[in-house]
Amino acid sequence: MTFMAVPALAQAQTETPGPEQVVKPELERRNVRAPKIDVDDFEVAVFAGVLSVEDFGANSLYGVRLGYHVTEDLFLEGTYAMSTVSDAAYRRIGAAIFTEPEVDLRTYDLSVGVNLFPGEIFVGKSWATTSAVYLIGGIGNTSFANIGHTTFNFGLGLRTLFADWVAMRIEMRDRMFQSDILYKSELKHNFEFTLGASFYF
Repeated sequence: MTFMAVPALAQAQTETPGPEQVVKPELERRNVRAPKIDVDDFEVAVFAGVLSVEDFGANSLYGVRLGYHVTEDLFLEGTYAMSTVSDAAYRRIGAAIFTEPEVDLRTYDLSVGVNLFPGEIFVGKSWATTSAVYLIGGIGNTSFANIGHTTFNFGLGLRTLFADWVAMRIEMRDRMFQSDILYKSELKHNFEFTLGASFYF
């Protein structure tokens, strides 16, 4: 009796079903390549915006930039920009500051920028843009009414790269210089807001 039970038990163990096979879901992989700025890339940019000169109000600003990307996070940049300054508010009370109601302003600088928060923005299933928030600062000169002022600048910007060769930049800077044009030497804060397009090669 015992010998007959052993084969039956062995047969039962053999016929015991094994664990069900796990079905792996088929994931649709997105083949997305995000654009990026290569090390050693040069950058040429054009921009326009508003420059608010302390004591004289805000006027339009436009200019060009030339940059060099030393690493993925560090870049050097030179800027040349043009605007105007008006003393119309002072002329209304009979206290003209300039020889003309409006004079040209020129500013240039050499600055260093650091990318702080790089990231990617996905648009649909097959397109991504690369973005980065950056800090920038440097030294240069601002001149108007035949007077030049050594100028320090510091600012914050956002760069969005649509392709390896083109990007949009939004930027705010404070251009600071010492001036006694109103007969008292003071540190002037001159804020600029710009929107521009950059091209890489």
